[in-house]
Amino acid sequence: MATEDAAPPHRADHGGHPDLDATDGPAAAAPATGEPAMADPPFRRDPLTGDVTFVVPKRQGRPNLPDSGCPFCVGGLEAPEPYDVRWFTNRWPALPDGRAEVVLYTSDHDATFASLGTTGARKVVDLWAERSAELGARDDVRYVLVFENRGPEVGATIAHPHGQIYAYDVVPPRPLDELRRADPSAFDDQAAGPDEERLVARRDGWRAWVPRAATWPYELLLAPSDAVPDLPSLDDDARTALAALLVDVLARLDGLFDRPMPYMMWFHQRPFDGGHWPEARVHLHIVPIWRSAGVARYVAAAELGGAVYFNPIDPVDAAAALRAVDPTAGALAP
Repeated sequence: MATEDAAPPHRADHGGHPDLDATDGPAAAAPATGEPAMADPPFRRDPLTGDVTFVVPKRQGRPNLPDSGCPFCVGGLEAPEPYDVRWFTNRWPALPDGRAEVVLYTSDHDATFASLGTTGARKVVDLWAERSAELGARDDVRYVLVFENRGPEVGATIAHPHGQIYAYDVVPPRPLDELRRADPSAFDDQAAGPDEERLVARRDGWRAWVPRAATWPYELLLAPSDAVPDLPSLDDDARTALAALLVDVLARLDGLFDRPMPYMMWFHQRPFDGGHWPEARVHLHIVPIWRSAGVARYVAAAELGGAVYFNPIDPVDAAAALRAVDPTAGALAP
């Protein structure tokens, strides 16, 4: 199912487990010569909470919606020529030096990911893997995060099917926490519960299930049965299976309330720092934000303040509801 499970061959000088401890700190004190202090670094850790923020003032001026026409349609600003899938460097990057990219899933403005079918989705999976490998080979990249925000409810300003990729020069806190925890039960045979009561769908070595402690009502986790560390390491069959499973579960999410489901999704994979990460396993988080038709599940003050979350839908019931949806009933237009 996987290609050879070897650590990325680049940057052997970064052989440890990098974290954010050395990426921030107070601005340097002004030297005795009277020279000005160093500028406050954009990548900052809060001394009280430990939260990490990248301050990017230039993004405040980015357009909320295109002035005219879709820039991702053929002939548009970002797609001058016909294409099946396409990537380009973000004009309004959250990360500098060409480390923020946009991935176009299709030239069809009115498509959904589910409507791509397995063949079309496989092209997207291949592009995700290709860009992960190429960005991960850079000396200034330690982690590649592939993600999508779907729908204006989660901040997507252009309806054309697309996602993004951020290439970090550090391993971000969330995937680092998962790697350090390395709980074998996260992906074992019981991950979807007794008798797979929280399983939603499976495809040729991949499973999709609602996590036992899901924060969001219809949250999903997709992972291969084999311990494959990253997207580039997925072999041909595994990539096709991932494509098919994504088409399946995203169609179920759209069919759940008979309207396009706004969601956020992201891949966690092995860091591209040349280090030894035997616990790494590629997987995909999907977070739909509705708890009922058109009704958002908001994260409230007590949840942010306490870091304890309150899910109004039992994960077993959520999985049953998604299993009951026919994923072949037809993809919904955005």
